[in-house]
Amino acid sequence: MAVAGIGVDIVEIERMRAILERTPRFKQRVFTETEQEYCDKRSNPAASYAACFAAREAVLKALGTGFSGMGLKDVSVDHDDRGKPLAILTGKAQQVAQNQGVLEVYLSISHTSDIAVANAVASTAQTRVKREVHTDEKTALAEQFKQARKLLDELDRKEEDA
Repeated sequence: MAVAGIGVDIVEIERMRAILERTPRFKQRVFTETEQEYCDKRSNPAASYAACFAAREAVLKALGTGFSGMGLKDVSVDHDDRGKPLAILTGKAQQVAQNQGVLEVYLSISHTSDIAVANAVASTAQTRVKREVHTDEKTALAEQFKQARKLLDELDRKEEDA
C-alpha cells in the first residue's frame, strides 16, 4: 500500500521523567487535559507521557513538517473504547493535513521500561485501505455459500459441455 507519509519517533522514558520532575508546568504547556488524565492514571505516567510525545513527533514527521510552525498541542493522542491510540489534529496540523488530502493518521505506540516508540502513517483517499463490511456472520457465511455454489454450478456446466 502506498502512503501519504510515514513517521517514527523514540523518547527515553527517564528523560521524560526528569523533565516532568524538574519542570512541573511542562505537562500543562505540552499535553492536553485528555492526555494528562490518561497518563496520570497509568502505573508509569512518565512512560505514557513519553509515548504521547513520541506519537506527536511521529505524526508531524508523517505530515512532513516536524514541530516547525506548529502549536505544542496541535497534535495530541486519545484512545478509542478498545484502547487503540488515535491521532487528534487541530490548528496548524489539521490545516496541513487537509491541504495534503490526509483523511486519517494511523498510530501505533509501544514502550519498554526504557524507551517509548511511536509510528504514524498518514492516509489519503487514494491510499486508504478499503475494509469489507459484513453486516453479521450469518450473512457473510451465506454469501460464501452462494459463491461456492456458483463455482460448483460452473464446473458442472463445463463437465456437461465436454
